[in-house]
Amino acid sequence: MIAIVKNVKSEGPGSIENLLKKNKLLYKVFEAEDGIIPSTLEDYTGLIIMGGPMGVYEMDIYPHLKIVSRLIREAINRDLKVLGICLGSQLIAHTLGAKVYQGHVEEIGWQDIELTGDGLRDPLMIALAKHPSVGDVWKKFRVFHWHWDTFDLPHGCTHLAKSELYENQAFKYGEKVYALQFHIEVTRDLLINWFNSHPLRAQILNEAEKIIPEYSQRAKSFYRAFLEN
Repeated sequence: MIAIVKNVKSEGPGSIENLLKKNKLLYKVFEAEDGIIPSTLEDYTGLIIMGGPMGVYEMDIYPHLKIVSRLIREAINRDLKVLGICLGSQLIAHTLGAKVYQGHVEEIGWQDIELTGDGLRDPLMIALAKHPSVGDVWKKFRVFHWHWDTFDLPHGCTHLAKSELYENQAFKYGEKVYALQFHIEVTRDLLINWFNSHPLRAQILNEAEKIIPEYSQRAKSFYRAFLEN
């Protein structure tokens, strides 16, 4: 059973839930914004933490983030699979003792990330980087970004990917904890909802038409590797 924690109702689970449903894998979605969070992870094999517009440094304003951070700590202590996306990755970094803070510029839209040397040796990142049609591994490829905050790499973690704007785009802790600053889970429906009245709506959706078919396959490969890890 996988626990999926949403920090706001509009973010996720997207393509993650689609894969779990298709493969008839057990999962449960929790709305942390409403205070609905598992009291314990005793009956779970993994934890996935979704994104949100708030900052880790705003825990006094959004107290549910403190509870989610404690849940991440429990998952790590139980040696569960953990995946954090965007805010979820920042919460993992915070839980592991790193500083999370506002970056110098908003990173938004379909932009490249580049795998590090360690990223090119990591089986989950290779699964994401492998082109679904050609089969070769791309060191640099497009993902979807929407964040302003960033974080320092936590001590003892492996740096997996970077972008032109932000050095820390992905890292792992041990062999089961993965943090992705970018949005691997996006679907066309999610983007339509997110960019309902945004000035970049047309540009984002036009690019999505070209990218999402390939991107969704890359994401599925990553999810399968994560769940089998």
